[in-house]
Amino acid sequence: MGFTDELDRVDGRAKVTGTAQFAYEYNIPNVAYGVLVGSTITKGTITDLDTKSAERAPGVIGVISHLNIPKLPGYEPPKDAETLPPIRKGFKPFENNRVRFNGQPIAVVVADTFERAVYAASLVKAQYHKEEHHTDLREEIKNAKPLQGDSYKDYVRGEADAWKNAPVKIEAEYEIPYEVHQPMEMHGITVVWDGPDKVTVYEKTQTLYGTQGSIARIFGIPANNVHVITKYVGGAFGSAGSTWPHSIAAVIAAKQLQRPVKLSLSRDQMFMMVGYRPKAIQKIGMGTTSDGKLIGITHEADQNTATYAEFREGTVNTSRSLYACPNVNTRYKVYPLDLSLPTYMRGPGETTGMYALECAIDEMANALKMDPLAFRLLNYSETDPERNRPHSSKFLREAYQMGSEAIGWKDRNLQIASMKEGEWQVGYGMGTGVFGSGRGAAKLGVKFLADGTLILQSGVTDMGPGTSTAMIKLAAETFGIPAGKIKFEMGDSDLPPGPGQYGSQTTSALGSAVSNASDSWRQKLVDVAKQTSFFHTEKIHTADLKDFKFENGFIILSEEPAKKLAYGELLNYAGVKQIELLEDSQRVSLDKYSTYAYAAHFVKILVHPATGVIRFSKIVSVVDGGKIVSENTARSQVIGGVVSGIGMVLMEEGIIDHRYGRWVNNNFADYHVPVHADVPHIDVLFVNKPDPIVNPIGSKGIGEVTMVGFPAAVANAVFHATGKRIRELPITPDKII
Repeated sequence: MGFTDELDRVDGRAKVTGTAQFAYEYNIPNVAYGVLVGSTITKGTITDLDTKSAERAPGVIGVISHLNIPKLPGYEPPKDAETLPPIRKGFKPFENNRVRFNGQPIAVVVADTFERAVYAASLVKAQYHKEEHHTDLREEIKNAKPLQGDSYKDYVRGEADAWKNAPVKIEAEYEIPYEVHQPMEMHGITVVWDGPDKVTVYEKTQTLYGTQGSIARIFGIPANNVHVITKYVGGAFGSAGSTWPHSIAAVIAAKQLQRPVKLSLSRDQMFMMVGYRPKAIQKIGMGTTSDGKLIGITHEADQNTATYAEFREGTVNTSRSLYACPNVNTRYKVYPLDLSLPTYMRGPGETTGMYALECAIDEMANALKMDPLAFRLLNYSETDPERNRPHSSKFLREAYQMGSEAIGWKDRNLQIASMKEGEWQVGYGMGTGVFGSGRGAAKLGVKFLADGTLILQSGVTDMGPGTSTAMIKLAAETFGIPAGKIKFEMGDSDLPPGPGQYGSQTTSALGSAVSNASDSWRQKLVDVAKQTSFFHTEKIHTADLKDFKFENGFIILSEEPAKKLAYGELLNYAGVKQIELLEDSQRVSLDKYSTYAYAAHFVKILVHPATGVIRFSKIVSVVDGGKIVSENTARSQVIGGVVSGIGMVLMEEGIIDHRYGRWVNNNFADYHVPVHADVPHIDVLFVNKPDPIVNPIGSKGIGEVTMVGFPAAVANAVFHATGKRIRELPITPDKII
């Protein structure tokens, strides 16, 4: 395999053959099994917890709850605990007898087999003092106050609500329901205490060092004494970005019972214990001149958080910068509900906010009787109007052109509900995606062996993007070493710290370290070469990196090209077993530029007028993500984002029975996600022009922008096909007919 050939996924064989070990699958001697018991009320206090029957059940080793939890340093309340508002107090499992949400863990039962633990957990009985709960966002908007503070101040550029005075205007409300992370691998953990203050955890996490720090703080031990291992992650979409209560419960149980413990959430527990995309109710007012130039945009969003912790995601922010508009104002409000804490979910904030914005853009184009693509291009922003500065790069215009040509946009009839194929109504729709492209810090360990093997090491995890594949591909190009001779070691907190896998930052941060390390490695080779007689000349001791060439796996003395050695051969000649180095790539401030990745989604759909069934005739997604490091894994990312978008726009809807504050469709029979039959062929295209600013490899993260804007493209296509504007997701057949 060459230096620049496209790679198959390096972890693919392990995953499809079952040899990949996930967090719950480690076979630890004498391991016990933990099962959580959840509360059956939504708000109140536990007045009695009867665990006697569970403790007497066969194989039970122990039952842990607020009644017998050991004293933990991280559970000590702060000095101002009494005056802290509830939203600032947080939630730690078994901390006290308070119940904050339905299904909250109130005990963990540990037994010698999983089946015995499940049975014993069913024997735990609790009595409660119930309090009035609030889980309905619309009711809270009417009756309660949102959170206050600098994060919730209105943004105003130009004149507030200027859209109201425009010659042409629209106003609309859009609603997105709760959506939950439902990866194939449920959250699980295996815990082994190696001593009183040392612990090893095999955890499903997107951030090794975040998990390490959380456990260290709670148990009052040094972070280095918490060894976190995550070799494989079976999907996460943001749900593994936090250390959740079930993980802490397992670590507590293993320590208290002095025995290794495994704990996995059940599928229904996944709905309430590892976050979700919060519900969002948005309003957009938009106004233009009679010829289509934007005059004003007002974007308002109401969302929920938990009563015990604050979560916000800036849903309205992208409306400030995507289009050239002189008057923009946004209002963002968050209401605490008696639910578990929401969290980041693929494209957080942007996915939600751009659904409303891109639907409103389509509605505005229709009001103007303009082509929706032409309307977007008329109001295209060459610079960032929010921050008044240039983009590091922006090739969205090219993405629009590529996507419109591939979908056959020229065949789209401007007249709504005018196109048919047989008995099916035909609709074309488009939506824009945008997501920030930052560059975080990363350390990279490098070992080059005398047999020509290059080993790269980073404490990063991979929840599916193909990080190891992309880094090996990049290293093959930058080091000039065949990919087959490169190994990438990851998923262990003992390795040099890498970035967390979220915010579409992994490739940018870690790829920068790989690129920089190749330069440092060449300098190391030169230092070795200068000490050998093979390269001896009068000038060799003053020679530097510039005096050597590195081509086709050889180090070559520039002034005497006949003097060359293969990289590994050089080490053997010099009697050096290996070269080691640690590359430290720092976080880079990009405050002179606005840095975004972009996507342009185009769909052609067929809608059956009698049944309301929607079929995809064609999907084209074009991504402007700078230089594409690994096209195979990048294409997979785009397909994954689109599949997520199909679920969001047509199927996914978390439903809560507000009488009880309880999820009622917390299973795959009632909470629908896309399956193979729902997903057509997806045409994936890349602009593939390097970004000159964000990092030395010219790449931008694309994991999240691939979903942003796609749900709007489908909703817009439904309107084009049927004339029915459905603003509340998901778009199900009953809403069409």
